[in-house]
Amino acid sequence: MSKLKTQLTPEEERQKNLEQLANYRPLDDDFMRELFRNNLELAQFVLRIIIGKPDLKLIKEETQYDLHHLFGERSICLDVFGVDDDDQQYDIEVQRQDKGATPKRARYHSSAMDIDNLKEKQQFDKLPNTYVIFITENDFFGKGKAVYPIERMNLATGDPFDDGEHIIYINGAYDNKEDNSDLAKLIHDFRCSKADDMLLSPLADRTRYFKETPEGVEYMCKAMEDRINERVKIIVLKMLADGNLSKEQIAAFTDLTVEQVESIEAEFKSVSA
Repeated sequence: MSKLKTQLTPEEERQKNLEQLANYRPLDDDFMRELFRNNLELAQFVLRIIIGKPDLKLIKEETQYDLHHLFGERSICLDVFGVDDDDQQYDIEVQRQDKGATPKRARYHSSAMDIDNLKEKQQFDKLPNTYVIFITENDFFGKGKAVYPIERMNLATGDPFDDGEHIIYINGAYDNKEDNSDLAKLIHDFRCSKADDMLLSPLADRTRYFKETPEGVEYMCKAMEDRINERVKIIVLKMLADGNLSKEQIAAFTDLTVEQVESIEAEFKSVSA
């Protein structure tokens, strides 16, 4: 049985993180979440371009917005969640693999936002308009468009259904040299790993902070290490729940001690109690 982790010295671990950080692009969800974390202005800037509404005013923004309390076993965590001053709500998701951007997943995200917004006994017309936005690395629909707006319609009349649900796919592979729109520039920048190669200063400035300033680099290295540790915890908990491996075997596989495995188990039990 191969190990999940390999022992590295602190310097080797840091060098590995720095190399990974250098290659990060906004299209990489781990980096994207940090770019937008506590940055309402950047989320507003991006949404104005995607929605095509220059005066859109965002009043709330949150990364990794958790909806697990509503859906039991099938929880979801929104990459970037926002609310504007008209109470319209936005979910921005970066999807590098096509299987993460299927129509039914978009439907589920949209439904989850609806359920989160309608309180007991509220009228259905109180539901806010919602936008689920998938920024995909590949051209999911294969038609070469920069954006694919998805809307329901009445097939008998040809009229929009107008239920307030909007799903938008942004094609991260779009590369039309003759397109000078802000949307084309935004898509270009999402593929860039270097701030100097970006065309839009808000995204470039934020990228430069995390990649080129001492405080930004330290923050990202710490975030990367925390994320690795969190993923190891999740794997440990799945192994414990499966019940086919002893704690000693789990420790050997994950390169943890038995005491650390037991600590993860105890932490989970205390949170679940």
